[in-house]
Amino acid sequence: MAAPLRAETLRVALFHTELDRDGPGLLLRDILKDDDDQVRAALAVLRHVDADILVLSGIDYDHRGLALGALADRLPRYVYRFALPPNRGRPSGLDLDGDGRIGGAGDETGFAAFAGAGGLAVLSRRAILRGGVQDRTAMPWGQLPDHLAPDAVSGEMALSTTAHWTVPIDIGGGQTLSLVVWHATPPVFDGPKDRNGRRNHDETRLAHLMAKEAVGPVILAGLTNLDPVDGEGRVEAMAALLNDPAFRDPRPGSVGAVLASERDGGANLRQRGDAALDTVDWPDGANRPGNLRTDLLLPSIDLKVSAAGVFWPPPDALLSSEVERASRHRVVWIDLVTDGGGDGDQRRGLAKAGD
Repeated sequence: MAAPLRAETLRVALFHTELDRDGPGLLLRDILKDDDDQVRAALAVLRHVDADILVLSGIDYDHRGLALGALADRLPRYVYRFALPPNRGRPSGLDLDGDGRIGGAGDETGFAAFAGAGGLAVLSRRAILRGGVQDRTAMPWGQLPDHLAPDAVSGEMALSTTAHWTVPIDIGGGQTLSLVVWHATPPVFDGPKDRNGRRNHDETRLAHLMAKEAVGPVILAGLTNLDPVDGEGRVEAMAALLNDPAFRDPRPGSVGAVLASERDGGANLRQRGDAALDTVDWPDGANRPGNLRTDLLLPSIDLKVSAAGVFWPPPDALLSSEVERASRHRVVWIDLVTDGGGDGDQRRGLAKAGD
């Protein structure tokens, strides 16, 4: 008789690293020289969080995956690595900025310093089933049902600012976890057409549709650039996602976020949302957004979440200075109870990466 599967804990984490650089090859250079302060801080944070599955953004893409590989080689046992070219820095072939010319930064599908800058990536200790990946990165905005594209030109451009993927991962026990990954445009920095606001809204809608299409357990892992309660943007798509009974919001939080909101003041004093749920430390002065919840891990209802948090340590706590130097964003993580197939809780001892 076969031995019963042992329940284990699988940690999934999301981190907007902001490691993107001003030119191709510069991120690889900074990783390899081992003395870049931001890179070293980001690596220290990621080693501490110790996720089994890690979704990264702000990682410059190169065709051979050299930068991602160099980063992964400095972290423990991420055997499986996945990335595809992002839309950031890619010419749209359209006159998006209406200046009568095609080409230039205003006509890029996603704003970036160069093609491939600020991409997405997945690192995993469990097998990534590459043959089952679904990539909607090139889908024209106008193909989304009931889209909000403000004009015909917008409808022809790719909806995705960075990328939209469904990435299946074998988590053991005969179960496949689908990660729906995206990084949306900020819903600001545009004109009266509100193209960015509309696009941000529809990028969340596309991710929601992709999650509904996936078979089996799903986690949405999104850099949404939109707080569900505070800040600017169209919150209807986010509200529909968070209120969908097929998913459960574990509300990852931290004490550090509360203390930062109290310390920073400014825009944070006018906010209505729970400061404990904030995931990014943005400027707080006049006409600035303040600290918000913009980094989302949302599991489907069929997944058992044993713990969740945001790695935002209080001042003077372990790694607090590294967290500040690594990125304005904080790592969001959730722990899942699975039916086995790895070494998650045996290795980690169920240590929490949070407060």
